[in-house]
Amino acid sequence: MDNKIDIIKEGLSEKLELPREIILDLPMITITGNRDINIENHKGIIIFDEDKVKINSKIGAITIYGSDFEVLFLGGKTFSLKGTFKSVVYEGNE
Repeated sequence: MDNKIDIIKEGLSEKLELPREIILDLPMITITGNRDINIENHKGIIIFDEDKVKINSKIGAITIYGSDFEVLFLGGKTFSLKGTFKSVVYEGNE
């Protein structure tokens, strides 16, 4: 059922020229170099360690690996993180 609704929402977003990430509640990830990352439309923080941050989203968990992590902003559906990033892994809904 959710898949049909998502298909309808996606078609609507294209016809009305609205951003897909907002209509479909998809995460929008902006990475600047290897030092700053901003994630919008997240569903909460699962793990916050020295070398790993795991964020929940509609598409599944998103894991960020690196070091020296520092939260710059956490509010609403926006999460900003500073550190040295090695990789970003999408784990998906399984």
